[in-house]
Amino acid sequence: MDRLMTLVYDELRAVARRQLRRRRPGQTLDTTALVHEAYLRLVDQAGASWQDRAHFLSVAGVAMRQILVDAARRRTAKKRAGEYLRISFDERRPGRGGPDASRQAVEILDLDEALTSLAARNERLSRLVELRFFAGLTEEETAQTLGISERTVRRDWLKARAFLFHTLRSRDEG
Repeated sequence: MDRLMTLVYDELRAVARRQLRRRRPGQTLDTTALVHEAYLRLVDQAGASWQDRAHFLSVAGVAMRQILVDAARRRTAKKRAGEYLRISFDERRPGRGGPDASRQAVEILDLDEALTSLAARNERLSRLVELRFFAGLTEEETAQTLGISERTVRRDWLKARAFLFHTLRSRDEG
């Protein structure tokens, strides 16, 4: 595991940077902390056999997603005594002022819930989002990892994004 981490450390930092770039200032995790937290989770997977670089990065991307979701849950529990903060669609629209850390935590939790809902309907679409969005894999790497064509990746990516957009928008309006 240590040897593998040495080989892909820079790539993991790039994945972590992409994850954190989506968050607003004031976050408590930085790139290095996110990579190290993911490393600790990956080390705990005793006997894991990594098929290739893309497989390792996809598992690391999922670990980073879980770390961000756990941090968001802790933040909302601390700030709202365990209750979720409801935010209207207008408040979350880009360009309307950056949301505070509590709102950002709710956004991460909403996305996680939408992905869980997507997984219940179509596991492959959910997996594809994890690979593309969280692990930062290319269409080619995603196709190889899932054993499907790049054309199917593009088509499924559109379906998954449409589902997530619709799900998140209906939560905002509800």
